[in-house]
Amino acid sequence: MSALLRQIPANIPQDIRKIRIENSHLTELPRGSFKNVSALEYLWLNFNNITVMHIKSLEYLPALKELRLQGNKLSSVPWTAFQDTPTLNILDLKHNRLDVLPEHALRYLPNLTYLDLSSNQLTIISRDVFYNWPVYQRSHRAEGPMEGISNAVLALHDNPWICDCRLRGFVQFIKSVGPPIILMNSYLTCSGPKFRTGKFFHEVELNSCMKPLTSALDTNLTVPAGLNITLTCFVQASPSPAVWWTYALKLFRAFNVSTEPISEETVRSELLIPAARPADAGNYTCTAANFLGNTSVAINLRVVAPWASTTPRGWAPVAPAEPGAHVEVRIAKQTVYGITLEWFAAAAAAAEPGEIWYTLLVGRYDAAQKDTIYIGPGVNTYSVTDLLPATKYEVCVAVRNQAPRKGQCVVFVTGSDVSQMEQREKLIHIVVIVCAMVLAVPAGMYACTAEALPGCLARCPSACPRRRR
Repeated sequence: MSALLRQIPANIPQDIRKIRIENSHLTELPRGSFKNVSALEYLWLNFNNITVMHIKSLEYLPALKELRLQGNKLSSVPWTAFQDTPTLNILDLKHNRLDVLPEHALRYLPNLTYLDLSSNQLTIISRDVFYNWPVYQRSHRAEGPMEGISNAVLALHDNPWICDCRLRGFVQFIKSVGPPIILMNSYLTCSGPKFRTGKFFHEVELNSCMKPLTSALDTNLTVPAGLNITLTCFVQASPSPAVWWTYALKLFRAFNVSTEPISEETVRSELLIPAARPADAGNYTCTAANFLGNTSVAINLRVVAPWASTTPRGWAPVAPAEPGAHVEVRIAKQTVYGITLEWFAAAAAAAEPGEIWYTLLVGRYDAAQKDTIYIGPGVNTYSVTDLLPATKYEVCVAVRNQAPRKGQCVVFVTGSDVSQMEQREKLIHIVVIVCAMVLAVPAGMYACTAEALPGCLARCPSACPRRRR
């Protein structure tokens, strides 16, 4: 107990019947850990740090009756290892990290009378795990009284069970279980989904699993420019699907999309397009998927702009702005290949600044269409990179469905793609040539100019009195 053991001792007497090593530092059970103690019947390795159990770690233990591994860190168990322990009666695995129980798990435990899997991380389990258990099969093959069949205690409580269609068979098994299988705690509870959290198995009725079915109220929309547009799709599926939106093969960022359940098997997903422009027109695809497959529905969006327009180049006409709504924009940083913008909305633009959405339009100054970027609430800076050098660009920032006003567009030219050293050398060349042509100084003046430019220029007037002016 509490010994500083890091591996199973190799000098255990051969005729030992029981080994108990607890609160120690064991981290694994390697192959042939007990090959010298074939008479072992009881093995207790509780409250260690065992994370790995080799498939042949129980080799040479044909007489083992009891194995306790409570309070370790096992996330999986090599269940075929129990082929080497045919007489095992008790298996205690509670307070580990098991999250999967394969269908063949109990097939190699024909004489088990106590199995404790409580307080692990099991969420989904198939009823076939127990249908393949020899104890269960013997009880259903028996005809007449079952006095000759030993009872088996099964502990499965305190696991985070997800009560959806994938657990349907297991819930039915738990409801029907009876001798010779006895549940240590028959009140198993659901940990998910949210609307079933805390409910007992005997209180829920689970449906069969269903591949997602997507739909939309309207698959063809025509809207005026400048409005906030919300595209909606509905998905029926079991279990709950993952839902995402794509447009021109691009995935929308999370703050543009919201998905929420509206019933047990139906979810609603919405995509927000703030201040829609004609450039936003096209097909938007809502896709849903679960383990049975995936389906999608496409919504065609057409954005109509008014005939007259007084907005800056590349911006779609928008709905009238709210009085006083204005965004101040400035260049925080500029490089040869990019620019960083900062902005803030005037207090009159919205009652809650933390809820303001922004629309950025970025592109070459003479481009007919510019790239649109939607910025969510709480963000007031954005960096544009990978621009072309020595090129004129325009960036505008607007609040929600407002048109950009004066001061909300920035026009700038990116720098030339030359190094500072090249620029300095060119500057020196120009200064030297101009000095030579205008002042007509002797050749020795070149050295003066190149070596000490400031001092040279200071002496030029006195060296050439006739050219003082």
